[in-house]
Amino acid sequence: MALNGFFEFFQKGKTFRPKKKFAHGTIRYSLHKQACASLNSGINLRGAVKLPPGENMNDWIAVHVVDFFNRINLIYGTISEYCCESTCPTMSGGPRFEYLWADGDRFKKPTALPASQYIALLMDWVEGQINNQALFPCSSNQPFPKNFSAHCSKILARLHRVFVHVYIHHFQNVVTIAAEAHVNTCYKHFYYFVTEFDLVSSKELEPLAEMAQRICKDT
Repeated sequence: MALNGFFEFFQKGKTFRPKKKFAHGTIRYSLHKQACASLNSGINLRGAVKLPPGENMNDWIAVHVVDFFNRINLIYGTISEYCCESTCPTMSGGPRFEYLWADGDRFKKPTALPASQYIALLMDWVEGQINNQALFPCSSNQPFPKNFSAHCSKILARLHRVFVHVYIHHFQNVVTIAAEAHVNTCYKHFYYFVTEFDLVSSKELEPLAEMAQRICKDT
């Protein structure tokens, strides 16, 4: 399934927060359009994530971080009414995986939180990272920080936890609205990207590793 119907499908219903956009005329806007064109054509997803010849790796990563943030926001928005303190008292992915929140600010020590609160804080934190021009410079004249890839790895690892929670605790809700094909395609795109550039550790990917083996079969 191509991703051309993804935003149209999910924007029919509830969304979690406004979509982040790229400024027209920038390199990142151009790369975003290029990436979307490849995905919408139904191209092999494993091939679609590869760095285009002559393009800057950091720009390519930045484009995808923002795109994944937007898509995961939309996915969670569709099931957020079913994710509350009574249904999901912890941010978990089954009995083996529980995630504790720490941001070095309000939560200096890892803290157990209901999933809905954890995800709200996570999305606020990611949005703050994306809006920080010292980390995600808007101008091509401004260099990326030397540790940009490490920053993005942390962002993507935390976004992956939303996938984990949705798949393990809310997939029936996804099926109910006939969104499973869209969510699976988005996860495959995410998985191919982070493994192509070694951005998320196998430990973080472990909760969905068995599913990834089944659905991520593009060659």
